[in-house]
Amino acid sequence: MTIPILFGSLFICLLIGVPIAISLGVSALATIYLTTQLPLTIITQKAFTSLDSFPLMAIPFFMLAGILMGKGGVSRRLLDLATALVGWMVGGLAMVTVVACMFFGAISGSGPATVAAIGSFMIPAMKEKNYGEGFAAALSATAGAIGVLIPPSIPFVLYGVVGGVSVGSMFLAGVFPGILVGLLLMIMSFFISKKKGYSAASVEPIRIKGVLRAFYEAKWALLIPVIILGGIYGGVFSPTEAAVVAVVYALIIGVFVHKELTFKDVYNCLLETVLINATTMIIIGLSISFAYIMTIEQVPTTIATYIASITTNTIILLIIINILLLVVGMFIDTISALVVLAPILLPIVTQAGIDPVHFGVILVANLAIGFITPPLGVNLFVASSVSKIKLEKITVAIIPFLLTMIISLLVITYVPALSTWLPSILMK
Repeated sequence: MTIPILFGSLFICLLIGVPIAISLGVSALATIYLTTQLPLTIITQKAFTSLDSFPLMAIPFFMLAGILMGKGGVSRRLLDLATALVGWMVGGLAMVTVVACMFFGAISGSGPATVAAIGSFMIPAMKEKNYGEGFAAALSATAGAIGVLIPPSIPFVLYGVVGGVSVGSMFLAGVFPGILVGLLLMIMSFFISKKKGYSAASVEPIRIKGVLRAFYEAKWALLIPVIILGGIYGGVFSPTEAAVVAVVYALIIGVFVHKELTFKDVYNCLLETVLINATTMIIIGLSISFAYIMTIEQVPTTIATYIASITTNTIILLIIINILLLVVGMFIDTISALVVLAPILLPIVTQAGIDPVHFGVILVANLAIGFITPPLGVNLFVASSVSKIKLEKITVAIIPFLLTMIISLLVITYVPALSTWLPSILMK
């Protein structure tokens, strides 16, 4: 009776348009009231105490660092570097968009933030050069999803906390999958651009001098992932402390080096971070309350037993899990899905002999696709807002990129070394 009430009430709430955080809280509340003797106050207690976590503090600081970088002149310099590297190719502006999103993803750790920062520059530029409107916005939305795979990644932090997995290992595990997604998106962009005659961003071929100059201009931005990841793996600071270092670094670069951040801008960045983080923490808190109810009612064990009874074949098991995650990603935001699904699925995959680090990448890669699939599709809404292009037009244009993301997912799923090789070498 517990599972129908828990998930049935959640589905009904989502169906009638109740916000995801409230839906999770209401479904947990209904389950406690109807099936247990627990006090109803356990929901608020769990939601509050779950946020008292040192690793979780990394999330708001990475958010703030990304926002400060976006408004401190970093985005423009990364775009200049991307243009120098790939702007000469067929569909050069599309290539620049993907590469710039990969660079910015290594700073912000957020998909929607990457779309907002890079898309606000690249979508108007592509429209001006007669790239298709839907193509420009769809590519920006898809490439922005790379931001949650390339470290530092906010979903990887959350998965590490929920799943008891090293955040440092998760960061390393995302490097090659993130690069893979970027390369496949560039290949797809090349063929679409060639077919439709989209021009290069630069008429000049690649020049070593120009690339070196662009690298020099973007040097302060490119040092950020080096400092963050180098500090973590060198044992200098933890991922949470690395997030704080990133904020301080972003402030120094934006205010004193680039001199593009005013004190008013800093205030606005802090305000934006507070507003975004407040929403995020409410979702995390109530998601953990929901997960707690599942745990005490042994929902994960029941579901794990059911799935295990279907098949013991690892390949088929991963197909089932991927389909489940793709569907969930269409309706539930990444944070809620991570907190709710990780406790359910981790026992299943570990019993099947799948590395928890590898599974974390599979999980995040699936939910990254959720950024570009309606009806939730956060990146679609951000791209539509930035570009002023109707969502329907973007949704149609995103189909080839969605297929590319699914191909990437299959490679990530069935080539575990792509995720596990780097952590196995550097995290010994």
